[in-house]
Amino acid sequence: MNTKPLLIFLLLAVLLSIVVAITAPVGQNAAARAAAVISPVDDAWRAQLPKDPEAATQAYMARLSPQAKARSDAYFEGGYWLQLWGLLYGIGVAWLLLATRVSAGMRDFAERVTRFKPLHIMLYTVAYFLAGWLLALPLTIYQGYFREHQYGLANQTFAPWFGEQMISLAVALGISALVFAAIYRVIRAAPRTWWLWGACLGIVFLVIGLLIAPIYIDPLFNTYKPLADGPVKQSILSMARANGVPADNVYQFDASKQSNRISANVSGIFGSAAVRLNDNLLERTSLPEIKGVMGHELGHYVLNHIYKFIVEFGVIIVIGFAFLRWGMAWAIARWGARWDVRGPGDTAGMPLLIALFSVYLFVLTPVTNTIVRVAEEEADIFGLNAAREGDGFAEVDLKLTEYRKADPGPVEEFIFYDHPSPRKRVYSAMRWKAENPHY
Repeated sequence: MNTKPLLIFLLLAVLLSIVVAITAPVGQNAAARAAAVISPVDDAWRAQLPKDPEAATQAYMARLSPQAKARSDAYFEGGYWLQLWGLLYGIGVAWLLLATRVSAGMRDFAERVTRFKPLHIMLYTVAYFLAGWLLALPLTIYQGYFREHQYGLANQTFAPWFGEQMISLAVALGISALVFAAIYRVIRAAPRTWWLWGACLGIVFLVIGLLIAPIYIDPLFNTYKPLADGPVKQSILSMARANGVPADNVYQFDASKQSNRISANVSGIFGSAAVRLNDNLLERTSLPEIKGVMGHELGHYVLNHIYKFIVEFGVIIVIGFAFLRWGMAWAIARWGARWDVRGPGDTAGMPLLIALFSVYLFVLTPVTNTIVRVAEEEADIFGLNAAREGDGFAEVDLKLTEYRKADPGPVEEFIFYDHPSPRKRVYSAMRWKAENPHY
């Protein structure tokens, strides 16, 4: 095992991370936030909107200044390249660990520490993900901290931001160790059909993640507390009761300490429901806007999108594991001896397994985005009918242009958007308003 290349890359990654951290902004970017201002209007302006949905949509979109539009376009389009660089970076890390036989050395070390297979797999997994995290740290700092401040979307200084990254790392290491211990147990127990049983295991972990994340992981980063009684809470609970959502309280969380993004969700399965919205939504929007957002979120619950996602992404997982079986067999037959990877059940091949699955998911980006985007469109329509706030919904959609390109082309939206574009959402609101003139 030649660890010298890995140590050099780790040292370079740490040094580059320090440089990026030192040169990163320490507070809000006032210029970027000023560029995000949307021309204000009043109820009289809304009352004078054209009845034609397309003309009304154009009136809303015209409130975006050229500077604000250019800023959001640049931010969102830059994300396209970051997806590619992230994939290539991950493949590069996998190649480095395999080609230098560092991965094989990590496996040998774990086997020397313990002969208990599950623990051996966990030790290797922790070491692998920690090395990958360190190697990717410069890109993480640039993308998650520097760039967010550059576009005026983040509020944290570096120390608390990095502290949350450490919490995320600890959670990821613990979960990954358990997940891969189970997957490799399946691979070794069923060498011919492991891909099928592994896919079933992946779906089980998906369901478990949906259950535990809102309860145990989200509170690690934000404080949740009941929303104070008042018109906002009563309006949300009224919509929930009217649409059969079993919620008796509404919770708010302090997302403003991290960013200025508007967010809310209604989570829960098996008859449970937690209605939550962040303080940015409360502070930056009006009651009609809040009702529009929460009507949308309630729509996800009523329309059983979480169960549909489990089925649809379950199919993707099954096909992905079938691809892994073929890809692992082909790559190990070609380079396994050079990498000292003994077979699919050898933990030294974990970088290959993760790289192959990352490529698979990258290629399927238009498919996975479309699955989510279709559900979001359905929730939009449900929310408009539940909240009956066409202008409120359109108004909050304009605010989403702070970090989402307002008016993409159809191919661009198909490939890169996991939500409908702001223009399309404003049009949906204006179409609903035209068909419901009494609201």
